[in-house]
Amino acid sequence: MIAENMKELVAGSSIIRAMFEEGKALTEKYGAQNVYDFSLGNPNVAPPDEIITIINDILVNEQPKLVHGYMNNSGFESTRAVIANSLNEKYNLDLASDNLAMTVGAAGALNIILKCILNPADEVIVFAPFFGEYTHYVSNFGAKLVVIPANYPTFEPNIQMLESAITERTKAVIINTPNNPTGVVYTEQLLTQLTETLRKKSAQNTIYLISDEPYREIVYDNVDVPCVLPFYDNTFIAYSYSKSLSLAGERIGYVCMNSNMESFEDMIQALRVANRILGFVNAPSLFQKVIEKCVDVEVDISLYKLNRDILYKHLTDLGFVCVYPQGAFYLFPKAPISDDVLFCMEAKKFNLLLVPGSAFGCPGYFRVSYCVSNQTVINSLDAFTKLAKIYK
Repeated sequence: MIAENMKELVAGSSIIRAMFEEGKALTEKYGAQNVYDFSLGNPNVAPPDEIITIINDILVNEQPKLVHGYMNNSGFESTRAVIANSLNEKYNLDLASDNLAMTVGAAGALNIILKCILNPADEVIVFAPFFGEYTHYVSNFGAKLVVIPANYPTFEPNIQMLESAITERTKAVIINTPNNPTGVVYTEQLLTQLTETLRKKSAQNTIYLISDEPYREIVYDNVDVPCVLPFYDNTFIAYSYSKSLSLAGERIGYVCMNSNMESFEDMIQALRVANRILGFVNAPSLFQKVIEKCVDVEVDISLYKLNRDILYKHLTDLGFVCVYPQGAFYLFPKAPISDDVLFCMEAKKFNLLLVPGSAFGCPGYFRVSYCVSNQTVINSLDAFTKLAKIYK
């Protein structure tokens, strides 16, 4: 028999993944051109051409033991140094290799951070809408997720509610910018207000800020994504190359921590041990080497922008209310009925696979993931029109 807590987790398994599996079944039944799967944030843009060349060069020209052998649990020092230097140049920082630990994607990064800072019954604050897996990551370590309701219509964090939500058990606040599922980017002014609140409230107990940033490079219209590290000493960044290099399946990312963090040296050691004992041990060695050689390469996001513009105009023309996304590759419109799950079930009648906002702690909305082919977007427009007519 499986563990009792796993029974609950299996029963409440990710609705996003469930929709993805349903999409595959519908595709087999109706054909790919007649199914409009907007459920999963799986990058449709191919990785940069340089990636293949770099992989071949590493496998042919570098010593196998140095590519495939054991390493420090934080990852190759050379890889971490290259990433640190890149961040220093971009954001005028002063990071070194020890500020980073290479991880198995952003999920691995978040889990080792939480392992290092949480005690049972501690609290971690998030702002709705939020990535639903945060709930499980926090519960992995016996802590409690505290959800601050969505701040309509901007979907920016509600700083006033944050101040009242902080208790003596609060250990961390997780933010996600650019945001999944809204595409909202947090401004310098907002980050200043947020971190001023944390400084004031952490006078007695340390509160960490964790910034989950897999979409940092996926932004449009020259929008600036401020680096959070200078705003607050006790800050971690969890990063993944899943989106910026379209390497979602390779599970490669890192943790970066502020040099002024309390007990900095102890935290370095804790992250290394957490990587090992949680079973990650270290990030994939080959792709650490790949990142080292293409750290500043990015994918062409023009397709995402094109898809965003087409879908945003079409849905708003149909009467859907939606915040204009500045980054990531999602739209988060308001459903025409309060029951977002029922609405998404109705959408399936038109072969539209959408994710209910309830999966992000924000009922009454739905997510559209537009990291799909442009033809899928074009083909879907009539289906969205027919769906909208039901609620006229």
